[in-house]
Amino acid sequence: MHDVEWKISDELIPYEESLLFMEQRVAGILSGSEKELVWLLEHPPLYTAGTSADISDLKAPDRFPVYNAGRGGQYTYHGPGQRIAYVLLDLKKRNSDVRAFVNDLESWIIDVLAQYQVKGEKRDGRVGVWVGRGSREDKIAAIGVRVRRWVSFHGISINVDPDLSHYSGIVPCGISEHGVTSLVDLGLPVSLPEFDIELRQSFEKVFLEDGIRGRLHP
Repeated sequence: MHDVEWKISDELIPYEESLLFMEQRVAGILSGSEKELVWLLEHPPLYTAGTSADISDLKAPDRFPVYNAGRGGQYTYHGPGQRIAYVLLDLKKRNSDVRAFVNDLESWIIDVLAQYQVKGEKRDGRVGVWVGRGSREDKIAAIGVRVRRWVSFHGISINVDPDLSHYSGIVPCGISEHGVTSLVDLGLPVSLPEFDIELRQSFEKVFLEDGIRGRLHP
């Protein structure tokens, strides 16, 4: 039986520190010296650029620090109140299918949202999870992953209670015709510790149906 380790950071983690940690952990997973990992954290306010980012989508380049993330996708925002889950898994144990992995990440988010009676939805051609709001739809979670020799890193970000005005400095994920939302914006005062419990339970339903079980390390 294989363990997936869980790590929760209570303090804001500098972005450069998270990149270095993931690089080291991926190397350890590849060598067999480290376990797979799900890392839950928050970052200070910042923008990240994925490999498909268009510089014209960076509307306020001096507002927050901007980092080249090395993951797929375009510009996104990270900040307090947003739950980041970096997912470092050996995809060879999960059919070596990146598209299926991204689909599973979306399903994971949707299952978590369902615990709060929020209907999250997938959209063809738009990676992430969306919430219908009458005549419009808003994005509540973003996904950006990178894979090295079938080990994944980076992962998902879910808006629990971030400052949504911070998104105005970018065109989030290159999509200007839709907005962004959060659980609190939807009228659900959810705390991160409570949300983390739902994340863990839904992760096991989506990813660990083969009997693999993780271990929670605060």
